[in-house]
Amino acid sequence: MGIKIVKKPMKKSELLAIASEGFGDVVKAVVDIEKEIMAVGGELHADEEVLLIEQEGSKREHTWGINIYPKKTADEIIEFDSMINLKPSFGNRSRDVENPEVKEKIKQIIKKLVIE
Repeated sequence: MGIKIVKKPMKKSELLAIASEGFGDVVKAVVDIEKEIMAVGGELHADEEVLLIEQEGSKREHTWGINIYPKKTADEIIEFDSMINLKPSFGNRSRDVENPEVKEKIKQIIKKLVIE
C-alpha cells in the first residue's frame, strides 16, 4: 500500500489494515496543522511530508511527524517522535513536538480524522 492523504475521517480499522501491511502495530503519519490533513502509510515520515508538500502545498513549518497506534486508547494513540520534527529554525530542537499548542492541535486533528 502506498501513502494515503487523509482529508476526511477514516476508521481505526483502516489504520489497523495499514499497520498490518507495514510495521505491525503502528502507522507513521505526518499531520499538516494548517490544512488539518494528514498523510499515512509511508515507510518514512519524510516521504509522507514530501507528498503533502508536493500534492497539497503544505509548508514545512506546519508538518509534524507522529506515530499512531490504532489499538491503544485515545490518550495513548499518538507518539510524537519523528526526525522531521527537528526544526531548529522553527523553534523545535528535538524529535518530539515541543510546543504544547502544536501538540494539542495535532491531537484535535487526529481526533477528527480517526474515528471508531
